Amino acid sequence: MITDIKIFAFNGEGKTKAFVSLKYHDIVLTGMKIVEGQNGLFVSMPSQKDKKGEYRDIYFPVTKEARQAINAAVLAQYGGANQEQSYNQAPEDDRMPF
Repeated sequence: MITDIKIFAFNGEGKTKAFVSLKYHDIVLTGMKIVEGQNGLFVSMPSQKDKKGEYRDIYFPVTKEARQAINAAVLAQYGGANQEQSYNQAPEDDRMPF
């Protein structure tokens, strides 16, 4: 169950629209991004390069339903936050983790 979502949106060019941190039960997940894709916005999980130079997700939802729930919750929050306020960077007094 997602209990808190923090979105750090920013104005600018490029596909990345915001960075996301969320609290799931007693775990804080950071490094996610809201990205503009060919079919609209989606939540991208953090990744790193492997030995072959390919990017691999560091953590990810195990089921399709879990991924859909994260996408829905984050994008709903982003829609409300994006209408109210947009940032060039995260406010200095709003540090993660929660």
